[in-house]
Amino acid sequence: MTGSGTTDPHPVRWVPTLYFAEGLPFVAIAMVSTLMYKSLGISDGRIAFWTSLVMLPWTLKPVWGPLLEMFKTKKYFVVATQSIVGVTFGLLALSLPLDGFFRYTLALFAIIAFNGATHDIAADGVYINVLPEALQAKFVGWQGAAYNIAKIFTQGALVYLAGQLEIRIGILHAWMIVMGVFSVIMLLLSLYHAKFLPTGGTSTHVASLHDAFGTFSDVLRTFFEKQYVYWGIAFIILYRFAEGQAIKIVPLFFKAAREQGGLGLTTSEIGIVYGTFGAAAFVIGSLLAGYFTAGRGLRKSLFVLCCFFNIPFAVYAVLALTQPTSLSLIGTAVVFEYFGYGFGFVGLTLFMMQQIAPGKYKMAHYAFATGLMSLGMTIPSMVSGLVSDWLGYKTFFLWVMVATIPSFLVTWLVPFRTVDPEQP
Repeated sequence: MTGSGTTDPHPVRWVPTLYFAEGLPFVAIAMVSTLMYKSLGISDGRIAFWTSLVMLPWTLKPVWGPLLEMFKTKKYFVVATQSIVGVTFGLLALSLPLDGFFRYTLALFAIIAFNGATHDIAADGVYINVLPEALQAKFVGWQGAAYNIAKIFTQGALVYLAGQLEIRIGILHAWMIVMGVFSVIMLLLSLYHAKFLPTGGTSTHVASLHDAFGTFSDVLRTFFEKQYVYWGIAFIILYRFAEGQAIKIVPLFFKAAREQGGLGLTTSEIGIVYGTFGAAAFVIGSLLAGYFTAGRGLRKSLFVLCCFFNIPFAVYAVLALTQPTSLSLIGTAVVFEYFGYGFGFVGLTLFMMQQIAPGKYKMAHYAFATGLMSLGMTIPSMVSGLVSDWLGYKTFFLWVMVATIPSFLVTWLVPFRTVDPEQP
């Protein structure tokens, strides 16, 4: 049984596919696009800046998040945005051979980002409206595992495919095929969710423009009236601060030549490292964290989750300092980091669901929270390429460890709400 009644499909039938669909476009822009542009000869600084900039919709989605409370159902927006993302990936594949492809593909990635961010608002709205709190905690591991499977599939299997195709048919056609695969997958997911996804509840009744502005104003007011909301904002922004430094640079570091301080891996080897070594660790970490936190409660678990999330970033400093040649050793380091990532990310997700979202406008307020989370990632990601070029990979990954300190401090200090969770 789900929170909205017995007629809804069981969460196992839609939670994994919904969050796989949520992860795919995000990781395609955040990670895979960096390797594509690297293979196509774009510089690290331009890659880090522009691929971070086009991800701003995930930060700005609170601006239009409240609108999704006013019209249609959550399911409607999920299916519509998945369809648009699928079509846009197809157009992106066709734009790669054009002169000025960098401009065109960035514009198409921006369209994907806007629709991906809108999809996330609606998808999270389905999750938090359909499932009661107990099931939210139970299935957050499934949610995280599915998102991480999308991450591994995207930057593992598809990157490996791209690397193999680069050798056989050339770089350009390799990445055209990979972008086409993204297109087909998103379109198939939209068809599946049209049939199996719960509606996620009806919209707020809006009879006039005055009502629309009133609803929007009420969404904003009730968000900032929540108990300890500013502590919550600080926590959400700072929890992933170190990850924001590292996320763009790690794949570039793996691919960079050894004489430049990198590991000199091929595109296919990077796919193997993420897809073979990292996949099981990611999923197991997410699933175990969900049950771990459900048993202990978020308050008692949060600092442990923060440690799991941040400490493993040290492996990249070790790799940069030692520059090992063994793919198994590099893969083992990635396993350690990815297990911690999957385990620790659950803490942030549940905090946003249980401390920020509850109240009259769960979907919109959760969108506010995830937008703030994206802000905490986007700003450091945008400058990470310049910082890495300035410091070099060895010093850069030592700096990443320094950047974990704010996360530990805010996790230790953040207070938990004591009011009725259904009240602002």
